[in-house]
Amino acid sequence: MAALVGGFIPALAPYQAVTWAGPPIPAWLTPLTATLLHGGVFHLLFNMVMFVYCGREVERALGSKAIGVLYFIGAYAAAAGQWAQDPQSMMPMIGASGAISAVVAAYALLYGRNRARQIGPLSAGVLHAVWLGAAWTIINLLVGYATLTDQPVAIGAHIGGFIAGLILTRPLLLWRYRDA
Repeated sequence: MAALVGGFIPALAPYQAVTWAGPPIPAWLTPLTATLLHGGVFHLLFNMVMFVYCGREVERALGSKAIGVLYFIGAYAAAAGQWAQDPQSMMPMIGASGAISAVVAAYALLYGRNRARQIGPLSAGVLHAVWLGAAWTIINLLVGYATLTDQPVAIGAHIGGFIAGLILTRPLLLWRYRDA
C-alpha cells in the first residue's frame, strides 16, 4: 500500500489520487516520497552502498548544498524519465536509485578517466557520458535480475537521474568555487 500512496505512478502524475487512511500526498511530492520507499532490504542496501560510496566523494568536490540540489533534482528527473518511458504505466516507481543515479553521474564525471575517443561529430566527452550511462543501466539491470524479484527495474528513472547528474555537475562545481 505504501508504494501506491508514496510511489510515483506515471499515469497518475498530473493528480496522483490514491485513497488511503492518511492525508493525500500531492503529485508534485511523489518523486521525493518515492525515494524513501524500497522494494526490500537488498534494494535499500544497494542504494545506500552506492550513495555512500559515490556521495561522499561528490560531496567533497561539490559541497553539501550542491549534493542536496543534485539529489533533489535527480529525483524529479528520475520521475520524468520514468514517465517518458511509459506515461500510461500504473506501476508505482519506488526507490532512491533514480536520484542516486544523478550522484553516480557526477562521481563518474568528477573522478572517471576520459578514455573514449572522438567518433565523427561525437566528442570524447559525449561518448564517455554515454558509456557511463549504459554501464550504470546494465549494472542496475543485473542487480534487478540477481534479486529475482517480480518488480521491474525502472530504467527510465535511472536514465533520467543520470542525465540530470551529467547536466548539473559542471554548473554545481562552478557554483561551489565561484567565490573562491
